[in-house]
Amino acid sequence: MGSMAQQMPSPRRALVIDDEKALAALVAGYLERDGFEVHLAHDGPEGLTAARSVDPDVVVLDLGLPGMDGVEVCRQLRTFSDCYVVMLTARSEEIDTLIGLSVGADDYMTKPFSPRELQARIAALLRRPRRAADGPTAASEPLRIGALSIDLPGREVLLDGDPVPLTRTEFNVLAALAGSPHIVFSRRVLIEAVWGDNWVGDEHLVDVHVLHVRQKLGDTADAQRYVRTVRGVGYRIGTGG
Repeated sequence: MGSMAQQMPSPRRALVIDDEKALAALVAGYLERDGFEVHLAHDGPEGLTAARSVDPDVVVLDLGLPGMDGVEVCRQLRTFSDCYVVMLTARSEEIDTLIGLSVGADDYMTKPFSPRELQARIAALLRRPRRAADGPTAASEPLRIGALSIDLPGREVLLDGDPVPLTRTEFNVLAALAGSPHIVFSRRVLIEAVWGDNWVGDEHLVDVHVLHVRQKLGDTADAQRYVRTVRGVGYRIGTGG
Protein backbone atom coordinates (compact mmCIF):
# COMPACT_ATOMS: atom_id res chain seq x y z
CA MET A 1 0.00 0.00 0.00
CA GLY A 2 2.84 2.35 0.84
CA SER A 3 4.43 2.04 -2.60
CA MET A 4 1.07 2.63 -4.27
CA ALA A 5 0.55 5.76 -2.20
CA GLN A 6 3.95 7.07 -3.25
CA GLN A 7 3.01 6.63 -6.90
CA MET A 8 -0.22 8.60 -6.60
CA PRO A 9 0.10 11.85 -8.56
CA SER A 10 -0.24 15.01 -6.50
CA PRO A 11 -3.53 16.84 -7.08
CA ARG A 12 -3.64 19.96 -9.17
CA ARG A 13 -3.79 23.11 -7.07
CA ALA A 14 -6.34 25.89 -7.55
CA LEU A 15 -6.47 29.28 -5.86
CA VAL A 16 -9.76 31.20 -5.72
CA ILE A 17 -9.40 34.93 -4.98
CA ASP A 18 -12.80 36.55 -4.45
CA ASP A 19 -14.16 38.80 -1.70
CA GLU A 20 -17.60 37.18 -2.03
CA LYS A 21 -16.94 34.38 0.44
CA ALA A 22 -20.07 32.39 -0.39
CA LEU A 23 -19.24 32.42 -4.11
CA ALA A 24 -15.61 31.52 -3.43
CA ALA A 25 -16.73 28.55 -1.32
CA LEU A 26 -19.15 27.45 -4.06
CA VAL A 27 -16.42 27.55 -6.72
CA ALA A 28 -14.06 25.72 -4.37
CA GLY A 29 -16.61 22.95 -3.87
CA TYR A 30 -16.95 22.35 -7.60
CA LEU A 31 -13.19 22.32 -8.13
CA GLU A 32 -12.66 19.93 -5.22
CA ARG A 33 -15.08 17.52 -6.90
CA ASP A 34 -12.78 17.66 -9.92
CA GLY A 35 -9.89 16.58 -7.72
CA PHE A 36 -8.28 19.96 -7.11
CA GLU A 37 -6.58 20.96 -3.89
CA VAL A 38 -8.28 24.34 -3.43
CA HIS A 39 -7.04 27.37 -1.50
CA LEU A 40 -9.09 30.52 -0.83
CA ALA A 41 -8.16 34.18 -0.47
CA HIS A 42 -10.50 37.15 -0.15
CA ASP A 43 -8.39 40.16 -1.12
CA GLY A 44 -5.48 40.96 -3.40
CA PRO A 45 -2.52 40.93 -0.99
CA GLU A 46 -3.77 37.72 0.63
CA GLY A 47 -4.17 36.18 -2.81
CA LEU A 48 -0.63 37.07 -3.90
CA THR A 49 0.80 35.68 -0.66
CA ALA A 50 -1.16 32.47 -1.18
CA ALA A 51 -0.03 32.21 -4.81
CA ARG A 52 3.62 32.41 -3.78
CA SER A 53 3.08 29.76 -1.11
CA VAL A 54 0.80 27.37 -2.99
CA ASP A 55 2.22 27.67 -6.55
CA PRO A 56 -1.22 26.99 -8.10
CA ASP A 57 -1.90 25.47 -11.49
CA VAL A 58 -4.89 27.77 -11.96
CA VAL A 59 -6.17 30.94 -10.28
CA VAL A 60 -9.80 32.03 -10.36
CA LEU A 61 -9.56 35.79 -9.81
CA ASP A 62 -12.27 38.37 -9.22
CA LEU A 63 -11.68 41.56 -11.21
CA GLY A 64 -13.59 43.73 -8.73
CA LEU A 65 -11.64 43.04 -5.54
CA PRO A 66 -11.68 45.90 -3.00
CA GLY A 67 -8.43 47.79 -2.59
CA MET A 68 -5.98 46.03 -4.91
CA ASP A 69 -8.20 45.01 -7.82
CA GLY A 70 -7.91 41.90 -9.94
CA VAL A 71 -6.00 43.66 -12.70
CA GLU A 72 -3.19 44.65 -10.33
CA VAL A 73 -3.22 41.21 -8.71
CA CYS A 74 -2.86 39.57 -12.13
CA ARG A 75 -0.11 41.98 -13.14
CA GLN A 76 1.90 41.16 -10.01
CA LEU A 77 1.09 37.46 -10.28
CA ARG A 78 2.62 37.36 -13.74
CA THR A 79 5.98 38.52 -12.34
CA PHE A 80 6.48 35.15 -10.62
CA SER A 81 3.93 32.64 -11.94
CA ASP A 82 2.79 31.25 -15.30
CA CYS A 83 -0.32 29.61 -13.85
CA TYR A 84 -3.58 29.81 -15.77
CA VAL A 85 -5.81 32.71 -14.71
CA VAL A 86 -9.58 32.87 -15.19
CA MET A 87 -10.89 36.36 -14.45
CA LEU A 88 -14.36 36.82 -12.97
CA THR A 89 -16.11 40.13 -13.56
CA ALA A 90 -19.50 41.52 -12.60
CA ARG A 91 -19.17 43.99 -15.45
CA SER A 92 -19.72 42.98 -19.05
CA GLU A 93 -18.09 45.98 -20.74
CA GLU A 94 -15.55 44.90 -23.35
CA ILE A 95 -12.90 47.26 -21.95
CA ASP A 96 -12.89 45.41 -18.61
CA THR A 97 -12.35 42.12 -20.39
CA LEU A 98 -9.54 43.53 -22.54
CA ILE A 99 -7.79 45.05 -19.52
CA GLY A 100 -7.90 41.72 -17.72
CA LEU A 101 -6.55 39.82 -20.71
CA SER A 102 -3.90 42.45 -21.38
CA VAL A 103 -2.21 41.82 -18.03
CA GLY A 104 -2.07 38.06 -18.54
CA ALA A 105 -5.46 36.49 -17.80
CA ASP A 106 -6.15 33.46 -19.98
CA ASP A 107 -9.94 33.50 -19.95
CA TYR A 108 -12.81 35.39 -18.35
CA MET A 109 -16.37 34.82 -17.19
CA THR A 110 -19.05 37.37 -16.38
CA LYS A 111 -21.02 37.05 -13.14
CA PRO A 112 -23.46 35.43 -12.67
CA PHE A 113 -21.99 32.32 -14.27
CA SER A 114 -22.47 28.57 -14.24
CA PRO A 115 -19.94 26.80 -11.98
CA ARG A 116 -20.09 23.86 -14.37
CA GLU A 117 -19.08 26.09 -17.25
CA LEU A 118 -16.19 27.37 -15.13
CA GLN A 119 -15.16 23.75 -14.55
CA ALA A 120 -15.23 23.14 -18.31
CA ARG A 121 -13.19 26.28 -19.03
CA ILE A 122 -10.54 25.31 -16.49
CA ALA A 123 -10.37 21.74 -17.80
CA ALA A 124 -9.87 23.12 -21.32
CA LEU A 125 -7.09 25.46 -20.20
CA LEU A 126 -5.22 22.63 -18.51
CA ARG A 127 -5.07 20.59 -21.72
CA ARG A 128 -1.90 20.90 -23.77
CA PRO A 129 -2.36 21.76 -27.44
CA ARG A 130 -2.92 18.45 -29.19
CA ARG A 131 -0.99 19.36 -32.31
CA ALA A 132 2.13 20.26 -30.35
CA ALA A 133 1.92 17.35 -27.92
CA ASP A 134 1.08 14.67 -30.46
CA GLY A 135 3.12 15.86 -33.42
CA PRO A 136 6.43 14.39 -34.49
CA THR A 137 8.36 17.47 -33.38
CA ALA A 138 7.38 17.21 -29.70
CA ALA A 139 10.53 15.29 -28.74
CA SER A 140 12.89 16.72 -31.39
CA GLU A 141 14.91 19.89 -31.89
CA PRO A 142 13.25 23.27 -31.24
CA LEU A 143 11.18 24.65 -34.10
CA ARG A 144 13.02 27.49 -35.81
CA ILE A 145 11.34 30.26 -37.75
CA GLY A 146 13.87 32.90 -38.69
CA ALA A 147 15.20 34.34 -35.43
CA LEU A 148 12.46 32.57 -33.46
CA SER A 149 13.10 29.29 -31.60
CA ILE A 150 10.24 27.31 -30.02
CA ASP A 151 11.14 24.50 -27.62
CA LEU A 152 7.88 22.55 -27.36
CA PRO A 153 8.69 20.10 -24.52
CA GLY A 154 10.57 22.79 -22.58
CA ARG A 155 7.84 25.36 -23.30
CA GLU A 156 10.45 28.03 -24.01
CA VAL A 157 10.46 30.63 -26.76
CA LEU A 158 13.58 32.57 -27.76
CA LEU A 159 13.75 35.52 -30.15
CA ASP A 160 17.29 36.42 -31.26
CA GLY A 161 18.44 34.28 -28.33
CA ASP A 162 16.42 36.21 -25.74
CA PRO A 163 13.52 34.60 -23.80
CA VAL A 164 10.03 35.74 -24.76
CA PRO A 165 7.74 35.91 -21.68
CA LEU A 166 4.61 34.23 -23.01
CA THR A 167 1.77 33.12 -20.76
CA ARG A 168 0.78 29.45 -20.94
CA THR A 169 -2.12 30.18 -23.27
CA GLU A 170 -0.01 32.41 -25.50
CA PHE A 171 2.60 29.64 -25.76
CA ASN A 172 -0.11 27.11 -26.59
CA VAL A 173 -1.47 29.34 -29.36
CA LEU A 174 2.00 29.82 -30.86
CA ALA A 175 2.84 26.11 -30.51
CA ALA A 176 -0.37 25.08 -32.27
CA LEU A 177 0.35 27.39 -35.21
CA ALA A 178 4.03 26.48 -35.45
CA GLY A 179 3.32 22.75 -35.15
CA SER A 180 1.32 22.83 -38.39
CA PRO A 181 3.08 25.42 -40.56
CA HIS A 182 1.08 24.67 -43.72
CA ILE A 183 -2.35 25.01 -42.09
CA VAL A 184 -4.45 28.17 -41.88
CA PHE A 185 -6.30 28.01 -38.56
CA SER A 186 -9.80 29.42 -38.32
CA ARG A 187 -10.77 30.69 -34.87
CA ARG A 188 -12.73 27.51 -34.20
CA VAL A 189 -9.90 25.19 -35.29
CA LEU A 190 -7.40 27.13 -33.18
CA ILE A 191 -9.76 26.94 -30.20
CA GLU A 192 -10.01 23.17 -30.61
CA ALA A 193 -6.22 22.88 -30.84
CA VAL A 194 -5.58 24.97 -27.72
CA TRP A 195 -8.66 24.68 -25.51
CA GLY A 196 -10.24 21.44 -26.73
CA ASP A 197 -13.42 20.43 -28.55
CA ASN A 198 -15.80 21.24 -25.70
CA TRP A 199 -14.73 24.84 -25.10
CA VAL A 200 -17.58 27.34 -25.01
CA GLY A 201 -17.28 31.10 -25.01
CA ASP A 202 -16.50 34.09 -27.20
CA GLU A 203 -14.39 32.98 -30.17
CA HIS A 204 -12.91 36.50 -30.40
CA LEU A 205 -10.91 35.65 -27.28
CA VAL A 206 -8.51 33.98 -29.75
CA ASP A 207 -7.86 37.33 -31.43
CA VAL A 208 -6.78 38.88 -28.13
CA HIS A 209 -4.27 36.11 -27.42
CA VAL A 210 -2.92 36.24 -30.98
CA LEU A 211 -2.50 40.01 -30.61
CA HIS A 212 -0.48 39.51 -27.42
CA VAL A 213 1.73 36.90 -29.09
CA ARG A 214 2.37 39.26 -32.00
CA GLN A 215 3.22 42.16 -29.71
CA LYS A 216 5.73 40.06 -27.76
CA LEU A 217 7.33 38.81 -30.99
CA GLY A 218 7.58 42.31 -32.43
CA ASP A 219 5.05 41.76 -35.22
CA THR A 220 3.03 44.69 -36.55
CA ALA A 221 0.07 44.96 -38.90
CA ASP A 222 2.47 45.81 -41.73
CA ALA A 223 5.19 43.32 -40.77
CA GLN A 224 3.64 39.99 -39.78
CA ARG A 225 6.82 37.93 -39.60
CA TYR A 226 5.73 35.20 -37.20
CA VAL A 227 1.92 35.14 -37.01
CA ARG A 228 0.08 36.05 -40.19
CA THR A 229 -3.56 36.85 -40.80
CA VAL A 230 -5.19 35.21 -43.80
CA ARG A 231 -8.04 37.59 -44.45
CA GLY A 232 -11.46 36.02 -44.10
CA VAL A 233 -9.99 32.68 -42.98
CA GLY A 234 -7.84 32.90 -39.86
CA TYR A 235 -4.19 32.66 -38.80
CA ARG A 236 -1.08 30.79 -39.83
CA ILE A 237 2.54 30.78 -38.72
CA GLY A 238 4.82 33.10 -40.67
CA THR A 239 8.25 32.50 -42.15
CA GLY A 240 10.18 34.94 -39.99
CA GLY A 241 11.06 37.12 -42.94
